[in-house]
Amino acid sequence: MTLPKAEIGVFGGSGFYSLLDDVSEYKVDTPYGAPSSTVMIGEIGGRSVAFLPRHGKDHSLPPHMINYRANVWAMKSLGVSRIIGPNACGSLQPGVVPGDFVICDQFVDRTWGRKDTFYDGPTTTHVSSADPYCPVMRETAVAKARELGINVHPSGTVVVIQGPRFSTRAESKWFASQGWEVINMTQYPECYLARELEICYCNISLITDHDAGAEGVEPVSNEEVVRVFNENNSKVKDLLFAMIPALPQERACVCSHALEGAAF
Repeated sequence: MTLPKAEIGVFGGSGFYSLLDDVSEYKVDTPYGAPSSTVMIGEIGGRSVAFLPRHGKDHSLPPHMINYRANVWAMKSLGVSRIIGPNACGSLQPGVVPGDFVICDQFVDRTWGRKDTFYDGPTTTHVSSADPYCPVMRETAVAKARELGINVHPSGTVVVIQGPRFSTRAESKWFASQGWEVINMTQYPECYLARELEICYCNISLITDHDAGAEGVEPVSNEEVVRVFNENNSKVKDLLFAMIPALPQERACVCSHALEGAAF
């Protein structure tokens, strides 16, 4: 079967399993195995959009078991040149509160054992991740969030932990002491794999809780994460529906030529 083309991809996270109402569903095969789900393709504001729930439709895939390479490759094979990755995140700083959005510009990787590159040889390829998130997409996301009245932080660092366990208080306090704002389990290697394929990537972190190291709050629970995400799900959808039509047709960002000079 010939697959259709999509311009923009969206990876849905915890509590976010539907985006498009009128969709066609496709099974996409990749050299890296099966993606988390079939891919749903529809339209938003005249732009063709592919949606894939990164944990699977029934949330059967914990963060460390997601086939990130297959998910990103599936998007690339559909023609996707930009990916938006909304997800539920914890706050590490008192000024970032549940219900806020953070449009991250940096990540810190604290995972291990994940398949995190498409370039296993024989050609050695080093793709820069100095600025891992697309500046054009981030600017659009921030502008549209402000127009919608969403309390948005225009930058921030997300520390990505292995999961599925949450952090200890000691770990959480350590991360917070570094000045990092957000904690999550799925941003790496998803965003970096997109860069390796010259796909623009933008993270939208919806803050669902304060992490365990915060003073005077109960330790994070999965029930609380899902509850807050569901309460704010409409804001995530509103932002995506405002952001996607506003993205420029042409790409002139660093993401579009990330492989230049990367191979030895």
